[in-house]
Amino acid sequence: MGEYLKKWLKTNKEIPLREEVILNLNVASSILKGEFDKIMSGSSISATQYNVLRILKGVYPEGHPRCEIDARLIDRASDVTRIIDRLEKMGLVKRVKSKGDRRMSVTKITHHGIKLVDKITPKIQQQHNVSTKNLTDEECRILSELLEKLYKDLI
Repeated sequence: MGEYLKKWLKTNKEIPLREEVILNLNVASSILKGEFDKIMSGSSISATQYNVLRILKGVYPEGHPRCEIDARLIDRASDVTRIIDRLEKMGLVKRVKSKGDRRMSVTKITHHGIKLVDKITPKIQQQHNVSTKNLTDEECRILSELLEKLYKDLI
């Protein structure tokens, strides 16, 4: 087991290699989420709300129905409707009735929402650079490919 994982777990006990891999992923994820949460604590929205806005900005000026937003979230949330409700109250998104099916609404990002995403995104990109500073571009590519290989059969 690597020295940093031993430090994190406060142990010297050896564990099976495949368990070590998953523990390292969980520790890395926890640390990286903590850094992301620090960035988000300086804004008026949560990490999940930012993710929703980022998804909607990607299809601007179009939007997505709630189920499509939910399907694209990094961390799947059971309360997407409430998340959208909060964003709508803040003026960051608006709901528009679907032309094809009046029972369904499409959520679209507003100009205010775009400005907020544009303000937060550089801070997140800077944190990505800090978090990966010990990796070369080639190592980043390899790590990304390995992680996809790890979860590809699970989605």
